[in-house]
Amino acid sequence: MSAALPQLIRDYLAAHNVMTLATVGGDGPWASAVFYAMDGNALVFLSSPASRHGSNLAFDARCAATIQDDVGDWAHVKGIQMEGRVMRLAGAEAERARERYGERFPVVNAGAGVPAAIADALSRVSWYRLVPRRVCFVDNSRGFGHRDEITLS
Repeated sequence: MSAALPQLIRDYLAAHNVMTLATVGGDGPWASAVFYAMDGNALVFLSSPASRHGSNLAFDARCAATIQDDVGDWAHVKGIQMEGRVMRLAGAEAERARERYGERFPVVNAGAGVPAAIADALSRVSWYRLVPRRVCFVDNSRGFGHRDEITLS
């Protein structure tokens, strides 16, 4: 069984919405900002499989991601760095990801109330799950470069 993420990391992830997802493909490395929701230790997100990061993930499921505060003083740098694998979801797994995502971003579950542009976009996306293998919590308020690291199976 996989270790659980420490509460400090879970709380930080719950307090943020956007991760920068780094992928690599035939055209080289790429980074994209995506909204995410938690599903256990994993992060679920939606994206177009035709996007550059979607194509990259089809080429190589390995990724890295960061989630951090935007600060102007290095002493206040705080955030998450992780590496793992992303899988494109289908069927019940995709529905579970949509449910988790909809709990965080209710517009996804608004049914007939979804704005037309969002409904159109949702009809063309796929659901993905990032399963982290290694997670680091950086907190310079505890000393320059302070990192707490956890490896998940």
